[in-house]
Amino acid sequence: MPDPTLQDNLSRVAPTAQYFQLPNAELYYWPQFLTEPAAEALMSMLPGLPWQQPEIMMFGRKIVIPRQQLWMGDSHCSYRYSGVTFQPEPWHAEIWQLTQQINQALQQRFNCVLLNWYRDGSQAMGWHSDDEPELGDAPQIASLSLGLQRRFDLRHRQTQTQLQLELANGSLLLMAGECQQYWQHRLPKQAAASAQRFNLTFRYIAP
Repeated sequence: MPDPTLQDNLSRVAPTAQYFQLPNAELYYWPQFLTEPAAEALMSMLPGLPWQQPEIMMFGRKIVIPRQQLWMGDSHCSYRYSGVTFQPEPWHAEIWQLTQQINQALQQRFNCVLLNWYRDGSQAMGWHSDDEPELGDAPQIASLSLGLQRRFDLRHRQTQTQLQLELANGSLLLMAGECQQYWQHRLPKQAAASAQRFNLTFRYIAP
């Protein structure tokens, strides 16, 4: 069942959301959370951040991730996935302000963010869930997309039910309910995608 408190908050502070009620998950999507000028201004700043391309463990061996990424947040927000522990970079002023804007709009308390930079459609992210222990039970994940519109896939772990969304420049997707427990998501390769895309996923880690 949908969380009535969450629905009430979102209808009050962010009324333009599209709502997807899925088995064991709730999705809220704002196609134009940021105006085009705001999205373009943010995109022009992002390449100057200290991006990394770390190695992670996949199927028992180390591989370099097929994109660039940056983990940023409050000082206690260490984060471990795929066999690697990431310590947060200090907040960049504009990313911190953006996080507070999203917190206010969604009535959340996100305190860390994973930034991913996809140069073109050859760079992607495979099936996964954001279900690491430090994120707690039923974490809510807000995903901001910038740049080229790309396809975003979700699939139910048990039924294999799938949903495809086209995430536009400046859009925000909130994955809520039991989404991370029951669903996986990915950004697949798209040969026709010839421009860059940034994705910022906001999370909360308790002190």
